[in-house]
Amino acid sequence: MKIRIKGNSVRLRLTKTEVAQFCETGRYEEQTHFGTTTLRYVLLAKANTTVISADYKDNTITICLPDAVQDHWATSDRIGYQNEVDWNDPSALSVLVEKDFTCLDATIEDQSDNYPNPRLL
Repeated sequence: MKIRIKGNSVRLRLTKTEVAQFCETGRYEEQTHFGTTTLRYVLLAKANTTVISADYKDNTITICLPDAVQDHWATSDRIGYQNEVDWNDPSALSVLVEKDFTCLDATIEDQSDNYPNPRLL
């Protein structure tokens, strides 16, 4: 799972295996070690909600999707999910969770588990 943070937006991109694990267990987690501190980022299926939410606590970014997503995301053509953001509110956090597609340009990154890029089909 890749994480991109830019300004007041957070984007998670998941490979096929990662989406499958999220759909099977309702959770997927990665971590990055910074010497004595570890940053964790977690995608979590949350019951009794219909909106995407995000939280940051104890060096962990947690993005929650409605648990209904885990029933079908891996087998659907749906690319991703995002929250509704009031762009006039500078404190509003934009969250996007999506399937990771192969790149169109040359890259040294292993993309063998990425989704086929629709622009190449």
